[in-house]
Amino acid sequence: MRTLRFHEHGAPLDVLRLEDAEPPTPGPGQIRVAVQVCGLNPADWALCGGLFTGDLPRGIGLEVSGTVDAAGDGVTGVEIGDPVFGPAPFTGPTAGASEQALLDLWFPRPPGLDPVDAAALPLAVETAYRGVDALGVRAGTTVLVHGAGSTVGYAAVQIAVQRGARVIATAGETYAKALRAVGAAVTGYGDGMAERVGELAGGPVDLALDAAPVSNALPGLVRTVRASEHVLTLSDFAAAAELGVRFSGPGGEGTVRNDVLGAYAQLASAGRFSVPVARAFPLEDWRTAAELSQSGQARGKLVLQIG
Repeated sequence: MRTLRFHEHGAPLDVLRLEDAEPPTPGPGQIRVAVQVCGLNPADWALCGGLFTGDLPRGIGLEVSGTVDAAGDGVTGVEIGDPVFGPAPFTGPTAGASEQALLDLWFPRPPGLDPVDAAALPLAVETAYRGVDALGVRAGTTVLVHGAGSTVGYAAVQIAVQRGARVIATAGETYAKALRAVGAAVTGYGDGMAERVGELAGGPVDLALDAAPVSNALPGLVRTVRASEHVLTLSDFAAAAELGVRFSGPGGEGTVRNDVLGAYAQLASAGRFSVPVARAFPLEDWRTAAELSQSGQARGKLVLQIG
């Protein structure tokens, strides 16, 4: 099978190779899927650089949608050919950016949910839900979601609105109209952001969630709330420690919430939730996709179409 993986750590464009490998064999409790679509994420490039080191070679691609083509011992509730999606493990010699991939955890892909849209869900939904949950967003709170044009931020806005919160979002023009359509008040990034948020909120917001890439935004976010502990970041862990801001990530608040993925797939299939997909690339064009992802100009989810 074709697979995208690396045999040494380094810059992704230098170490990744599209090559042939033996299909993985599902162990107890695992399934193997014929991959249709694989989502790409910054975590993939971090793995190439040495995050979570382990035996080499290693694959990339942390989220997939496809159809079941084999099952390990003890697996029940699925049949060969069933459409599924889920987060792909990343500790083996291949991962999701392959023609076949193993899943430890999977969910049915509901009728009406395109494989591309299903593959866009796992990391954005899990990260956003964990952050919204850890922050304590509930009905009646006013929450600022910074970086709402990112896939995680876009998901977080929808989750907070569905909880009954009043949501103010910072985003560029690409998704400002769509964010307003789901119920958020939107303002731009940059100078004067804290003041604009205060005008929209009529004072300090109750809570603020930083869903943007690391960008030195936390000092401004602290100015939008009454106390620094009312801010939680999903990315800027170093600045969080300096400013007294909470964080959700390795060693931080919240527990992994992959358990909610099936519910959000159902919402997505009904047109009540989405993660924006910017572009889909065939597997052989992975280099173009990686370059765009690392440029910071993707403006939405990038995926590889494989099957």
